[in-house]
Amino acid sequence: AIRIPGTRPAGVFTAGLAQKFVNLMGYLPGRRAVILGSGDIGLIMARRLRLEGVDVAGVFEIMPHANGLNRNIVQCLQDFAIPLHLSTTVVAIHGHERVEAVTVAPVDDQLMPQMAQAWTIPCDTLLLSIGLIPDNELAHQLRLRMDPVTSGPLVSSTMESSQNGIFACGNTVHIHDLVDFVSAEAALAGANAARYLAGDLPPQDNVRLVPGENVAYCVPHTVATDREHTLYLRVRKPLESCVIRFFTVDGTLIYEKKLRYVFPAEMVNLKVRPRFLENFHGDLLRVDVVAR
Repeated sequence: AIRIPGTRPAGVFTAGLAQKFVNLMGYLPGRRAVILGSGDIGLIMARRLRLEGVDVAGVFEIMPHANGLNRNIVQCLQDFAIPLHLSTTVVAIHGHERVEAVTVAPVDDQLMPQMAQAWTIPCDTLLLSIGLIPDNELAHQLRLRMDPVTSGPLVSSTMESSQNGIFACGNTVHIHDLVDFVSAEAALAGANAARYLAGDLPPQDNVRLVPGENVAYCVPHTVATDREHTLYLRVRKPLESCVIRFFTVDGTLIYEKKLRYVFPAEMVNLKVRPRFLENFHGDLLRVDVVAR
């Protein structure tokens, strides 16, 4: 729950539900919309609503950076002159049977609304684009071990879950930006599921990956030092001219790679090759992404 103060009238939708209304059912959710959150679906719906004749008053993001891909910010907001307000959030919903307005306010460094600077925007629709969670219902039913950050199951480098013979991939494990990465994970999981059935699955991983400074999560959660892996991770805050580093428990640097930039909305993917870990003999690595 996001606990926005105010009434609970009609006209408050998730961005995904509004997308279903417009694209599949041919219904408009309203005539003047405010969008809370800058996730990709919200950005795409801002453009879609504008194309359908809806007045989009703006996109409001509580964080100091957008949470959608940069190309969506450009193509969906800037190209259509839809304002993006960073470090700003909705603090109240007004209306009885239908949304009549929302009050928005800037936030400070601790994300606390500055009510003295709040203002009210007349609208009949509020869309929520404040993040996605994996489709994890089956994982919960199977009682798989879950990652509290991604809300998806823990997986090894073969995409095997905490229960032998159960493999997971794609948006069941963590939310992806691009279907290309989903397809790559699916191919890996499928191939290893077949190897499991044939009794030919590689030996278990021997290294656990732990998110460190400015890293929200890593997938897979474990790797093997004798095989090549693709590591996916997300950072907590944007950085330019940065470096990804792998450290042992005692702080010894094992490997590093320079990056031009990182952004929370864009998943980082990195090939981890055996030669990177040839001098490592422990069972845990911390992954940091920091400025150079």
